[in-house]
Formats: sequence, C-alpha cells, structure tokens
Amino acid sequence: MMLRRHAGVNEVDSAVVEAGRMSAGQTAAHVLAVDDDPSVRQMIVDYLGDNDIRVTAVAAGKQITDVMARDTIDLLVLDLRLPGEDGMEIARRLREEAPGLPIIMLTGRKDEADRVMGLELGADDYLTKPFSPRELLARIRALLRRSRAQQTVADTLQKIRAYRFAGWELNVRLRRLISPVGGNVALTNTEFNLLAAFLAAPHRVLSRDQLLGLSRLHNDEVYDRSIDTQVGRLRRKIESPEGQAQLIRTERGAGYVFTAQVEVVR
Repeated sequence: MMLRRHAGVNEVDSAVVEAGRMSAGQTAAHVLAVDDDPSVRQMIVDYLGDNDIRVTAVAAGKQITDVMARDTIDLLVLDLRLPGEDGMEIARRLREEAPGLPIIMLTGRKDEADRVMGLELGADDYLTKPFSPRELLARIRALLRRSRAQQTVADTLQKIRAYRFAGWELNVRLRRLISPVGGNVALTNTEFNLLAAFLAAPHRVLSRDQLLGLSRLHNDEVYDRSIDTQVGRLRRKIESPEGQAQLIRTERGAGYVFTAQVEVVR
C-alpha cells in the first residue's frame, strides 16, 4: 500500500486503489477518518485501502474543512474524544453544512451519553473502541448503500407533487398528510420519510435495512428508534383502529409491504 504523508494527512494513493481489484472505470468511495491516535489512523488507511476504498486520515477536526474543500468526501469516521476539541460540536456543524454526509462516530465503551448525544445530533452509526476494521468496513458499506438510496428517493420526490392512496393524500412539497375526511395529520420528519419510501415502492417488500436508510433511523432498540417502532407509529396514524384496512403488511423475516394502490401526482 502506497501512502502519501503531508501536514498530518495519511492518504491512500487513489491510483493504487484503482489499479488493485477495482474494475476499469469504477470510482472508489472516499472516506475521511479523524482520530488523534496514529495507530488507529494507519489501521483504517491500510484496511479500507485494501478493500477498494480511498481514505484520507487526519489527526484533528480542524483539518476537516481543508480536506472537504479539496476532495469530495462520501463518508466521515469521527472520533468524538479529540484532545482539545469538541467532537459533538464538530458533528453538529458538519450535519448543518453537509446534511447528506454519512457519519460514523468512534467512542469509548463507557461513553453511552456521548453515543446518545451523537445520534441525536445526526450521526448515522457508531463503533466503540477497540473495534474490528472488518466491522468498520461492513458499517461503511451499509451506510454508503443507504446514502445512495436516500439520494434516489430525494431525486424522485423533487419531481412529485403528491401521492394519493386509500383516500389519503401526501403533499410532498408541503410535507402535509391529509386524511380521507380532509383533516391534516401531523408527521414527524422520520414518519414523512418512511411513508414517502413506502409510497415510492408500493407492493414491494422493503427490508428493515432499506427503511432504516431511507428514513435516516439508527438501528438500535436502546434509543427507541428501531424501524419496527416507527412503522408502528405510522400505522396508528394511517390505519383504522379496527384494522379493516391494513396498508402496511409485515413480511416475516423480510420487512414490510405497502399494500394500497398509489396514485402519483406530478
């Protein structure tokens, strides 16, 4: 593995990655890793680089701006315990400046409060130290898949004014759900994204992993944000208490299916 070392940055040479197992014309995802421990940075650079991912690794949060100004970053791995810096503030600022950038936090085993706060600030996932580089790679690949799916849904929603189903109407541009009797039903951002994902793919099984990504949820029961909990809340808002019209059907071991006919208004 060839490395370039300059100004505290260890960067995998992208030409070497492309010359490895990647097929001609394929572009490597670019991950930015921020950790003050040089051994952790080197491990991330080496392992991800060996698996067709370009990596820039820096020691301080203040270097993030320079790297992102120079390169297009697909995902950030951020240590929340950086000496002399507030990792939470870095995560909050990045979520405001780059809302679509997937973020994986690195925390200590005892830092439960940090994990909760980080997820609340918009981080997508976390790993506790010490961690397996193989698990980091798996989580990175999963988040990149979810990010691409979110971009696809966002592009679709820009071309759609509303969805209509079973007497309901979801006004996409106003983010307003209107019931069959004409009343407005309040939706959280997660519920709106979840319903939009179902309406964009009616009569198709959507796995929990797909729905987690599309609705930007964190797959952890501890924080009461599991996909099953959110689907249950959405059901209570759009299905009758008597259960006469089951709009969202559970497919055991597979995920969920939106069963109603959907009309798209463009």
